[in-house]
Amino acid sequence: MYIRILVSGLLLGISGLVIHASDPEKGKSPPASELSQQANGLHGYIGYSSPKRPEGFGAGIGFYTAVWPLVEQPLAGFQIGLPGNWIIPDNPDNKDMACCPEGTIARTWEPRGPTWASVFQTQEGGLGYWRGNRYHYGPPKFSMNGVPNCYNSEIASPGWPFFYRAEALPEDELGIAQLSNRIVVPPDGITFVEDLEGKFLGYTHMMLPLTEKREGPPPTGDQSWTLFLNAANFKGPVAYYIPEMWSRLSKEYPAIEGMGLDARPGTMGGGGAMEINTVPSFEMKTEQGELFIKIPQLQFPVDEKGRSVLVQDVTYYSKDALFNPVKAWKNGGEPVSGAFSEAHSWKPSISPRKISLDQGARLNAGGTRLGGLDSVVETIVNESNAFGLQWQENPYGSRGLFPQYFKQVGEERIPVSEEEVPAELKGSSFALAGTEKEYVNWRDGNEIVSGNFVIDKSLPYSTPESGAWTRPGPASKAYTVELKDGSTVTYKWYRFIDQPSFQQFDWSQAEKEALQQLVEKIHQRWTIDKNYMAPPTTGELVQIDPALILTPPPGMEVGYVPIVVRQERKVLAAEDPMKPPLADL
Repeated sequence: MYIRILVSGLLLGISGLVIHASDPEKGKSPPASELSQQANGLHGYIGYSSPKRPEGFGAGIGFYTAVWPLVEQPLAGFQIGLPGNWIIPDNPDNKDMACCPEGTIARTWEPRGPTWASVFQTQEGGLGYWRGNRYHYGPPKFSMNGVPNCYNSEIASPGWPFFYRAEALPEDELGIAQLSNRIVVPPDGITFVEDLEGKFLGYTHMMLPLTEKREGPPPTGDQSWTLFLNAANFKGPVAYYIPEMWSRLSKEYPAIEGMGLDARPGTMGGGGAMEINTVPSFEMKTEQGELFIKIPQLQFPVDEKGRSVLVQDVTYYSKDALFNPVKAWKNGGEPVSGAFSEAHSWKPSISPRKISLDQGARLNAGGTRLGGLDSVVETIVNESNAFGLQWQENPYGSRGLFPQYFKQVGEERIPVSEEEVPAELKGSSFALAGTEKEYVNWRDGNEIVSGNFVIDKSLPYSTPESGAWTRPGPASKAYTVELKDGSTVTYKWYRFIDQPSFQQFDWSQAEKEALQQLVEKIHQRWTIDKNYMAPPTTGELVQIDPALILTPPPGMEVGYVPIVVRQERKVLAAEDPMKPPLADL
């Protein structure tokens, strides 16, 4: 079970707000003089490391991760990723050549030089709470995220980037193709049933040879990195990063030809972690000069041994696990079940990394270190090679609750009990996510990538009524589903090869039909009730929001895929008089 917490109704949502208050319980807690709200109350990583993978095992990387409500209610200005990973192209022979050209955001991050290999291209995403989400409901969401060009952009779905744009991406920036005909992928993330109880979601990024190598320009490899999910009500491939998404950076920067994820094996960057990005806090300095800090209450699933099992069954795969069998099938060989070959997998012995957290951090600059956490919680790897946390009995709260109050002592901040902090600080409450009017993406104000990165959060995710979205266009009317996050998703069925992401490419008719035929075979044989990943060693699988699991309409059972064309708040979908009828969308 996970521990429930209560959230007060008082909302203080203005960054930098300063409050002068008197102490109504003077004598019972330290007197206070100033209360301020900050945007950087917690930052850092809770993670594990894994050894360097053997040669040849860079064709797929996957694991099972716990899914649970980290906070009782989503909060404004709050972004934490649940345990995930970063897949980057493996170019071990490159010691000094810059993978990021001048004119990219990451190239300005000097500590990542001289190669910038760790921020060149990545597959990220996973489970989390993101500041850019428009629709909130309690549990985390799941989102893909591919970074093809040194963080100039991030691509998260078959139409949109990673939450920093309401309108669909321009046609020449699309990069993810819908593969499944049984699940729809909302731009605001995949939702789950709310009774999670620390169940597990399996996901693997696996190479598939869906298209052939191309000489270019630019030269493009044949690796279609495909997301596979394993949940209680959905198993199998969801969508994939189109190889051209990775190679197009080399069109203007030929030095990196053949170095992207379209052509190179992947590596997981030494392990995985929870990435704690932006957490609001209140700070109070007393009349005696003592500094106290309050952060939101973070909660974790806890078993009978006081442990939180967060990640298990980390596995790497070689091309023989699925890529090569699919290639043979594509070329006329025997049909393939889609199950990953365990004989061609490698399971590393992972090890815990010490918790590394601070407060007050700025972009690319550390803050004040948190100390004294060892007496509360430590990272562990248990007897089944699963990563998690071991909680101790402590004076700051129940096991499974991360300390909420801290005090500055010398050069670090240490946990303190609730009884030690000023009453005003205890009474302060964090603004809920629904109170935010806009989202300011971290790219705002950069001098490299143009565009508006201040997003009105009331805007729906929308698509144009022209271009790739209408030519060749959908094969069905519009359908809608209502998700557990309070949003309405509108989607249409497209013939697989006609979906918008592909229309930017000058492919021959023969190439299009070859891809269409392979996908039709996949639709026929790779059903959502089969195992692709091996089942988790322990625990149960989480259930994806049933509204996202679809049955194709008659006549479109094979070779067609659902593509989102709009996502909006349910009330807008019901009451907006300017919204055209579904059939006309």
